Amino acid sequence: MRVRGAVLRRMGLPKPYVDSRPLEIVDLELDPPRPGELLVRVGAAGLCHSDLSVIDGSRPRVMPMVLGHEAAGEVVGTGGDTPGFAEGDHVVLSFVPVCGACGPCRAGRAALCEPGAAANAAGSLLSGGRRWSEPGDGHQLHHHLGVSAFADHVVVAANSAVKVDPSLPAEIAALFGCAVLTGVGAAVNSAEVVEGDRVVVFGLGGVGLAALLGAKMAGAAEIVAVDMVEEKLEHARRLGATPIHAGEGVVEAVREATGGGGDKVIETVGNARVLAQAYEATRRGGTTVTVGLPHPEQRLDIQAVSLVTEERTLKGSYLGSCVPDRDIPKFVQAYQDGRLPVQELLTHRITLDEINLGFDRLAAGAAVRQAVIL
Repeated sequence: MRVRGAVLRRMGLPKPYVDSRPLEIVDLELDPPRPGELLVRVGAAGLCHSDLSVIDGSRPRVMPMVLGHEAAGEVVGTGGDTPGFAEGDHVVLSFVPVCGACGPCRAGRAALCEPGAAANAAGSLLSGGRRWSEPGDGHQLHHHLGVSAFADHVVVAANSAVKVDPSLPAEIAALFGCAVLTGVGAAVNSAEVVEGDRVVVFGLGGVGLAALLGAKMAGAAEIVAVDMVEEKLEHARRLGATPIHAGEGVVEAVREATGGGGDKVIETVGNARVLAQAYEATRRGGTTVTVGLPHPEQRLDIQAVSLVTEERTLKGSYLGSCVPDRDIPKFVQAYQDGRLPVQELLTHRITLDEINLGFDRLAAGAAVRQAVIL
């Protein structure tokens, strides 16, 4: 079928993106789903820093690629062998297709699915196939994290989809596929925030604010929010956090605000220097969790002996250490119950034709989550 989507052909084009136009909005050929796959009409897709990291080249991926990985939509076709899914189902798409059979999956660590990681690195679906091609010449395009959300229709592995309540607005549902899984999951699964914890969040993009919401839902006694953008700090203040401006002296400011450092500190920026600050801002016996994705060449410099003498924990969190089938319905229920106000993450609604402008806005720190309405 013929669909309309956003193709990235070359990484590293200069800003402003509204001029260099790294994402080209074009007509594409989408092959029908094969066994184990779904055809999904996309309702909305979120703009995430992980997409921006591919655009600017700090997170290299195979090119050319139909970009986007945070989305929700409606199943409009199946390739068969998709038990539990039927036409008309509303789904949230997860950016790690979960095979369910590898060692990590069997151990309950779906975020580390080995076939899913291999497929994502190759720019393919879980099956190893690709369903995108250029009209006319048939040249294949790559999938982004098994989703390629910036298109009006996509073919995904059924393992990438989780059914949700059809009454959920598409632009809200989409956020559960990345921002909520990653941020809320980092707080409740990876950091294991419990009632009474003092929590610090470095970076207040969509994932960082989701981590703040997750910590609040888990009963944190105090939440400190760190960022460089005043509007985001004010947003965090409205959500009940104590804002601290990033920069020189931030570690001391956090320690003073928390009485010695955070019990749980979550870093979402994707910068090794900021991660080192987050580690320093963690109290003795505390846990530092990082969800950011720094450039592969960055190295972390911390005081190694403190891991032993202060019984510190430093851990990574991918997909919020979530199991999508388990956690997306749980987080959606929390949203519907009013305990997880995910709508607070959404700052802009845009069209597909405005997507390059949207990434300029994201790069400038002038947005939290923007949803492309398709």
